[in-house]
Order: sequence, then C-alpha cells, then structure tokens
Amino acid sequence: MTLVRTLLAAVLATAALAAQADINVGVTVSATGPAASLGIPEKNTIELMPKTIGGHKVIYHVLDDASDTTAAVANARRFITESKVDVVMGSTTTPNSLAMIDVVAESQTPMISMAASARIVEPVEGKKRWIFKTPQNDIMMALAIAQHMADNGIKSVAFIGFADAYGEGWLQEFGKAAGIKGISVVATERYNRSDASVTGQVLKLLAANPQAVLVAGSGTPAALPQKTLKERGYAGRIYQTHGVANNDFLRVVGADGEGTFLPSGPVLVAAQLPATHPARKSALDYVSAYEAKYGKGSVSTFGAHAWDAGLLMQAAATAALKKAQPGTPAFRAALRDALEATRELPGAHGIFNMSDKDHNGLDQRARVMVKIEKGAWTYQK
Repeated sequence: MTLVRTLLAAVLATAALAAQADINVGVTVSATGPAASLGIPEKNTIELMPKTIGGHKVIYHVLDDASDTTAAVANARRFITESKVDVVMGSTTTPNSLAMIDVVAESQTPMISMAASARIVEPVEGKKRWIFKTPQNDIMMALAIAQHMADNGIKSVAFIGFADAYGEGWLQEFGKAAGIKGISVVATERYNRSDASVTGQVLKLLAANPQAVLVAGSGTPAALPQKTLKERGYAGRIYQTHGVANNDFLRVVGADGEGTFLPSGPVLVAAQLPATHPARKSALDYVSAYEAKYGKGSVSTFGAHAWDAGLLMQAAATAALKKAQPGTPAFRAALRDALEATRELPGAHGIFNMSDKDHNGLDQRARVMVKIEKGAWTYQK
C-alpha cells in the first residue's frame, strides 16, 4: 500500500508540474541597424502580449539581431538549444527570416515571421510547413499599386529597390502586376540598405523618362531614393511599398514625401476607415493598446505585424494545450497544426484564414491605398 501511495504521489506531482509548464516564445527583431524603425515597434509590441495562456505562464525570450542575417540565425539557434522554445516569432526583415528557416525547420519548431516576402512561406512544403508570416504578400500590394497606376493613366514606371531578397521579391511581383495592367517597367536599379548615395541610380531612372517611380525599400532607408529624385527635379508620381508605413519614414523623408502613394495594412489609417470595414475594430484595438503604453501617434504598421503574430500564437497555443504540454515535440507539432487551421481570426492588418496551401492567410481585406498629405497618412477612398 505504501508503494502504491508513493507511486501515486509521484504521478500526481509529475502531472502538476506538467500542468504548470511554461510556454516559451523566442522573439528576434531588428531593433538596431538599418531596419531599426521596423524592429523597435515590434519589440515594443511584445510588451503588450499575453503573460498567460490557458493557465500557463508565457515567457518571451527577446533578442536583437541588429538587421543582420548571421545574428538572426544565431538567435534562432539559441532559442532552440538554450531556451527550448515552443515557437519562434521573427525576424523583422525578409533576408533574416529566410536565413532562419533551416534552423527552426530542423528542430520542428513553428515560426511566425514579421517580414513581407511570399518566399518566406511559399511553397508550403518541406521546411516551409513550419513557417508562417503576418505581413501581406508582396503580390497583393503590388497589384494595388499597379491598379492605382492604371486608374491614373500611368503607362511607364521605373523601379529602384533594395539589393536583397526584399527588393528582388518586389521586382518580380510588381513585374507581374504591371504586366497584367499594361504598364511598362522602363528601368530598374538597386541599392543597399546602408548606402549613403543613390545619385547614379537615380540619374539612370530619370534618363528613362518614366511617368512614375516605384521605390521598393523599407523603413527609413527607403527615403533616400525619393529625396534624391526630388533633388534632381523629378515631377512624376512616386510610389512606395508598405515597407515604409511608419512615422520614422515620414520624419526622414520630410517634405519630399508629399503626394506619395503606397498600399498599407488598414491599421495605418484605422480611425479613417469606414465603420463597415471588416478590420477596423481589430485595428483600432491594437492602436488603443499601443498608444496607451507608448503615447498618441506612436503606433506603426510594423508593430501591428508583431501584434498579429501574438494573436496567432495565442489562438494556436490555446488549441495546442488541449493535445500536449509545452516544452514537448508534440506541443510544437500541435502548435503548427493549429496555426495552419486558423480561421477568421481578426488581426490589426486583416482577417487571417490559413490553410495547408497558404501560411499567410490574408485576403483583399488586408490592404488599403494611402497618400502622404501634409506630412500625414491619408486614406484613399
């Protein structure tokens, strides 16, 4: 009888410890370096995420990858080997996120990226079965730009973008969208995120005499080509991608940003959206939460990508806890399956519907067109 009681007590103690197992989340963001204007609001947003899920404490292991791919990979390895995380969130940029895929997939740990390129999650097979992302796919935003150009009679456009996976992805997707709308891409140029001058590239763009220029950059480095175009007297329309949708870009581009058009997630102009917009309420929920902690006007679309990653993680963890305990391969697998099964989840940027063929899950409800007017974002009805 004593042995039975001892064994029973041991089983109960083990069950109690399992019930109290923490959920560990590894978060790598580019809080310094060229992508800092994107990564800082993402890092800030982690402070707003739930501290418990289903009675389990949630521990966020937050690291800065300094906008560097090698550091992002090192952070991912540290999460897996030292922190024993159940899920990884990050990174901020496309190159960093792509570089992390091998590490998380090898350990069969789900990852929710906060970077834009569709190449992070497509095709959904092999290693990418473990990868999800919250920003809108480039093609969705590229089509919005091409449609706006076509509606305004633009037939020729020049392109200048980052000389990395973000810029190349945009060139590929915008090329498709422009072709659909009968728009000719008459010149293409590249530049590095850390470049101090793009005069040579801009002169080549101007020589092609385009009606519009698309700058495919993100954060404050995307202001450089625009300011150079203005300095050289360019009077055509300038378009940016959703990679510049934060106040730091407005500050750096200054008066040279006036009249710029870009596609964005609804959170950027949440208060201006019609009451019937399906993402208005969820977008305003994030704006309210962020500005309550960091001040009015401090919100950005990039922090909202992190917020949506947190919403996805919370919903998936709630479902996974019904099948397994945190800290186990079974829990990580259940998290992956639950993320893929996400249906009609309202986020700050849209409504998420994942599937075994779509690990982004956003549709046209996740985009609006915005114009910079008098140094502010203006919703284009």
